[in-house]
Amino acid sequence: MKTTFPAALAALSIAATPGAARDSHDLDPIIVSGGLTPIEAARYGRAATVITAQEIEERGILSVQDALRAVPGLSVNSAGANFTQVRIRGGEGNHTLILIDGVEAAGGDSEYVLSGLETANIERIEVLRGPQSVTYGSNASSGVVNIITRKGTEGTQYGGSVEYGGGWAGAARFSVRDARGGLSFGYAKREDDGWDFSGSGGEKDGTDRWTVTLAGDYQVSDAVRLGFTYRKAGEHYDYDGNNYGATTPAGYVVDSTTEFSDRDEETWQVFADLSAPGGRVAGRLSFERTSQSQGYSGGAPTFTESDALKARVSYGIDGAADSANHVLSLLAERERDSSSSNPAYNRQNDSVALEYRGSLENGVDIQLGARHDRNSVFGDSTTWTAALSYSMASGVRFHASAGTGVVNPSYFELYANAFGYTGNPNLKPEKNQSFDLGVEVPFAGDRGVIDVTLFRETLLDEIVSVETAPFTYTYANAAGKSHRKGIEVSGRYQATEDLSFRLSYTRLDAREAVGIEVRRPKHELGIGATLLTFDGRGTLTADARYVAGNFDTFNGVRSRLPDFWKVDLAATYSVTDTLRLTARVENLFDTSYFEAWGYYNRGRTIYVGFNSEF
Repeated sequence: MKTTFPAALAALSIAATPGAARDSHDLDPIIVSGGLTPIEAARYGRAATVITAQEIEERGILSVQDALRAVPGLSVNSAGANFTQVRIRGGEGNHTLILIDGVEAAGGDSEYVLSGLETANIERIEVLRGPQSVTYGSNASSGVVNIITRKGTEGTQYGGSVEYGGGWAGAARFSVRDARGGLSFGYAKREDDGWDFSGSGGEKDGTDRWTVTLAGDYQVSDAVRLGFTYRKAGEHYDYDGNNYGATTPAGYVVDSTTEFSDRDEETWQVFADLSAPGGRVAGRLSFERTSQSQGYSGGAPTFTESDALKARVSYGIDGAADSANHVLSLLAERERDSSSSNPAYNRQNDSVALEYRGSLENGVDIQLGARHDRNSVFGDSTTWTAALSYSMASGVRFHASAGTGVVNPSYFELYANAFGYTGNPNLKPEKNQSFDLGVEVPFAGDRGVIDVTLFRETLLDEIVSVETAPFTYTYANAAGKSHRKGIEVSGRYQATEDLSFRLSYTRLDAREAVGIEVRRPKHELGIGATLLTFDGRGTLTADARYVAGNFDTFNGVRSRLPDFWKVDLAATYSVTDTLRLTARVENLFDTSYFEAWGYYNRGRTIYVGFNSEF
């Protein structure tokens, strides 16, 4: 059955561009981040994963970074809990664009580093693998993670949660909605006692974080819907120091009682969804702003900011834009960013993108797109994308995509004059070329499905650090190419009415000119199971993760980190229709493991709590 654009546009009307789903059960088949307009997952030619609020709750997932660890194609590496990078298909951390309700999470040119970003009040997380620069511009070279917050369904809803273990956490939410629009509010707070990152038994490195979200929309007329989203967060966290003269990895991270950071984030968007009489033409006009402030150990903070004005128009070639089989969309965008570390070098980027989506006969769907960016600081860039989905009557679906992505140099890389670095204002943007081919196969009478995707990516003009003298560095575009290839596997199987299994696996071969890329494991395996208990009133979930072939650099030498298994358990029980008890054990077997040299991860921790929904 074909899901047309009305449901997708309804999702768009209550969140930020590209949008957010109102209800994960109603709109799970829709990928709202997959282009200039939403698209059904079964018609989308690119590799994508959607993590729902129900899955997050059943698995007892605390943070967004932990939710992403089970996604195929992603390498999630932490140097302590407060510095986590997400690399998609072997790309760099700043090649993954992270959005919150469709708005860039990082201000200015910064990479958004995940720290204490909580899963409370999140509706779903969409992960798109492969270049997405046609839709999102720079920093979407390897892929996109769009975190979509809860907006509520029709009626009045409110609820909250409390959890204790390794600290404490609480969350509250409220929403009211009718046929014309609605308003939602969310609050989350976590004080995590943390652990000693150095592993020496010293001071625990904790995190104190709070987040407020507010969103609203209203159908002014049949042709106009207005809306907004707003998010503000603050965070204080501790971390350990580094001994750069250490001769072994064990001595690199040094326990410290004086190192800390304060971080403030703010994102907001206002938008208008417009539809011409007859519905043949529809579009959105929006303005977005992201600002971030971060300081270390009492020093002066750095302020980064970006804003974007976007206008998107969609035209239904063979009918109304919300139901046509062939849709053409045009996006015009102006984005500005700035950083207090380089106040003289504000940047502006003007972009135009064109996208075609077509549903042909016999289960064939095509997506084509191109974008041109004109930057005020360095050269222009042009990116393109092409994707194909073919669904057979048997349920087997083939999907393939190709395209290019771009990543602009950062302010520091261009204009650095600190920490022994001198910037290079002649840097060119990095360019990524990508191709993938996959097949999705149902089995056991549609009770299970497995998806296998092969991918190959090539990075050109990679920006690398170059030593010009002892302890003196600059940046340059590498002459060679960085090659990345591998296989992504995901699967699920409903063994019985009460028991289900899930699987994810990634094999990655990521190499640059000088050897194996670091913090990109060769093998990552995730297996899990969920059992419904007490006649459906309870759930018991187990997840195991295996990581092998991970490398890191110490004193200029690339060394292999120890392979490891990590097992987590979670359970829920509904005491009433509105009250649910929760319990979980993180790192059940108290495994000692590393994702970066010298940084110990959390040992066994037990959490208990409850949540309520009204």
